[in-house]
Amino acid sequence: MANTKKSRGLIAAILILALLVIDQVIKIWVKTNMPLYDTIEITSWFKIHYIENNGMAFGMTFVNKLVLSLFRIAAIALLCYYISLLVRRGCRLGYLICVAVVTAGAAGNIFDSMFYGLIFSGSSPYYVSYFVPFGDGYAPFLMGKVVDMFYFPLIESTFPDWLPIWGGEDYIFFSPVFNFADACVSVGVVAVLIFYQKELTELFKDEKPKEESVPAENDLNE
Repeated sequence: MANTKKSRGLIAAILILALLVIDQVIKIWVKTNMPLYDTIEITSWFKIHYIENNGMAFGMTFVNKLVLSLFRIAAIALLCYYISLLVRRGCRLGYLICVAVVTAGAAGNIFDSMFYGLIFSGSSPYYVSYFVPFGDGYAPFLMGKVVDMFYFPLIESTFPDWLPIWGGEDYIFFSPVFNFADACVSVGVVAVLIFYQKELTELFKDEKPKEESVPAENDLNE
């Protein structure tokens, strides 16, 4: 049993590391080979479109950049602790893998914020970004921008002219630009919601502490 738990912990660690490396290889290649906002068309519905953002997954922004970075670090620490609990409790391997995938995605984006501002020059539509001596980059620690590149304009069309507000305007179905780390988080979360509802329920279930048995009065008199 101990060997099984150890092997599962190793699987989770290797998976997180592998996904993190894949994410960073893709981002660094894009950042050092494409000017900002450049596009490589793979198919009509799949493009590599290089953008950067300060916010959350898919370019969303709700809070201050520094606050968001600190929140991500805290979330990753909690996820790592949760993974250690899952390993010790001997949870299902599939659920452990899903949580590890989510953790890898969260770590991938915080890595950008932590180090890209320290090691890269600022990005521009007119030239390709390049490595600089550590600390001489475009932003301080935790303030680097997240690199996004995957763009799937599955449907590009125009609203009918008879619509009162959007008539004649172009629209794109699924316009967010995202990265590999975002995909990891999304796939992991969706897989948990579909296949591991029992584990998710147990995570939020309040477990009442067991009451200690009180010895009977006759037992005390014996």
